Amino acid sequence: MKIAVASDGRNVSMHFGHCEGFTIFDVEGDKIISANFVENPGHRPGYLPEFLRDKGVECIISGGMGSSAIDLFNSYGIDVITGASGDAEDVVKRYIDGTLISTGSACEKHEHEGHCED
Repeated sequence: MKIAVASDGRNVSMHFGHCEGFTIFDVEGDKIISANFVENPGHRPGYLPEFLRDKGVECIISGGMGSSAIDLFNSYGIDVITGASGDAEDVVKRYIDGTLISTGSACEKHEHEGHCED
């Protein structure tokens, strides 16, 4: 299974579309086999869900994400976890062991510098 984490450095990004990139973890059973960082190719509506789908991602984890991105991921059969924070690898380990729960919330307001939509 491939799990992508919207990342700023080693941490989960609070803004999916404007993250530095994606740490893509290859997971087999309950173990992380490898992790590779892929730079964010640029934010444009609808592009990133397709970009990650084409990389074989089956789950995306982020702090915040817009509702249209969530809808696109869902249409591709990709599990979406929002409301995550902290070290990306720790978050993936929590996902694997079933203790990471999505808030299910989408960013709708942009009170932060930058946007968290899409």
